[in-house]
Amino acid sequence: MSPDEAIAAIRNGDEALRNEWIKQYQPFIAKTASRFAKRYIDPDRDDEFSVALAAFDEAIDGYSPDAGGSFLAFAAQVMNRRLIDYARRERRHASVVPYSSLQGERDEESSMLSAIEAKEALSVYSRERTAEERRDEIASLTAELEPYGVRFADLVDQSPKHQDSRDMLLSIGARLARNPVLFRLLADKRQLPLKELCEIENVSRKTLERNRKYLIAVTLIARGPYPLLQEYIYPSTPDNKEGTL
Repeated sequence: MSPDEAIAAIRNGDEALRNEWIKQYQPFIAKTASRFAKRYIDPDRDDEFSVALAAFDEAIDGYSPDAGGSFLAFAAQVMNRRLIDYARRERRHASVVPYSSLQGERDEESSMLSAIEAKEALSVYSRERTAEERRDEIASLTAELEPYGVRFADLVDQSPKHQDSRDMLLSIGARLARNPVLFRLLADKRQLPLKELCEIENVSRKTLERNRKYLIAVTLIARGPYPLLQEYIYPSTPDNKEGTL
């Protein structure tokens, strides 16, 4: 089921699917809140996660495929707006990490971390969390690529060597991910809709076939719940920013 189909089913009253979706995307919700706050957000303790979670649920009801762009991009915008509202209400800047939050209960005379040490400890922890989440995304993508005959390891060799070629394929993959008809053809047949892409994108069939694995991977990343991997498929030129998720 594509995101558009899932959202349609939820709006038709499938509350079980809504709950399943919210649970499935909790890592994405937590990551969005952490990026906004510029610190690790604990889903079990931090109010920012609850705010982002409610905003994600709101995004399900407010998303319109006709407006263009992916659901995850729209959901991220809604979450950021609600987090801004929350930060203003709390009268604190979201990028500031209170030093006191890094201190445990201790006597005044006991030793404490310096501000630099505290920031470094938080930075190391954040990097470790990000690396773990990235490994999870790679594992999920590897499983999703398998039916297409694509291995994640293939993508290193399959990546275009020239930046302009890479940007072109990134934009094509992003648009393919947003096109429900063409993406359904890809998902059902496990093959690129070459004929349709050649006509729509004005690109040769040979180019698409030569970069088949890379283009399939880019499309699945752009379409799926892979916020960290999506950072690697941003086109580098301003003209191609329409493909950015």
